[in-house]
Amino acid sequence: MIQTPDIQRPPKELIEGLAHIGSATASGELARLGIRDPQIRGPVSFTPGKTVVGPALTLQFMPKREDLYNVDEYADPEKQLHRHVLYHTQPGDIVVVDARGDMGSGVFGEMMLTYFKGRGGVGVVIDGCIRDYPRAKDLGLGLWLRGTTPNFHTQTNIFPFAVNVPIACGNTLVMPGDIIVADDDGVVVVPIKLAPELLKKASEHAEWEDFSRMRLAEGGDLRKYYPLSEEARAEYEAWRKAQQQGQA
Repeated sequence: MIQTPDIQRPPKELIEGLAHIGSATASGELARLGIRDPQIRGPVSFTPGKTVVGPALTLQFMPKREDLYNVDEYADPEKQLHRHVLYHTQPGDIVVVDARGDMGSGVFGEMMLTYFKGRGGVGVVIDGCIRDYPRAKDLGLGLWLRGTTPNFHTQTNIFPFAVNVPIACGNTLVMPGDIIVADDDGVVVVPIKLAPELLKKASEHAEWEDFSRMRLAEGGDLRKYYPLSEEARAEYEAWRKAQQQGQA
C-alpha cells in the first residue's frame, strides 16, 4: 500500500481571519514582510466570485518516462498518486498541483473532484487542466486552472510523482501546509510562519481602507486618504473609535 505524508494544518482562527482580507491585500502586506512576489501565475479563476482560503495539499507531476510510469488508467487505480493527495483531504483544504503548465492532461475529473468536495475540500489550484469541466464547475469548489481538456491525467506527457512535497506551481514555491488565498484577482501563497503577522497587518490595512474608501466616495482628496496620510490619522482614529462604540 502506498503511504504518503499528511500536512500540518494551521489553527482554524488563523484561516478564518485571513478569509476576510483578499489576495491583493495579502500580496501587498507579504511584500512588506519580505516575500516580494507570492502570486502563483498561470492558473486563473474558472469559478468567478469564489474565494477560498486554506492549507495546501500539494501534488507534483513530472515528465512521463515509460520505465517509471506505465499504468493502465483503471487496471491498478491505487498506483495513481493523484488519488492519494485527495485521500488526505480534511474540511477546508485546498489542493495545489504543479502540473508543469501541461495543457493536454486533465489532472482531476468530475468523479475525483466530487470525492474531494464530499470530504470537505474547498478549492484546487492547478498549473494545468482538469477534465469534465461542465459538471465540475457545478460542484461549488473554487477552481483556479490554466484550462480544460478532455484527456485524462496521464494520457499525454506527465504523470503524478509525489504527494505533499515542496512544489513549484506556476514557478512559485509552495510548501505543504502553506496557506492559500485565492479569489478573482488570483492566487497568493502565505508562508505559515508569516501568517499571524500578515493577519495583524492586513486587518489594520483593511480597516483604514474602509475609512478611506468612504471618504474618497464622498469626494475626499486622494492625496490625503489613499494611502492614509498623517494629516488624516486623527480623523481616522475618531471614526474608528465611533465604529467600535457602535458595535459595543
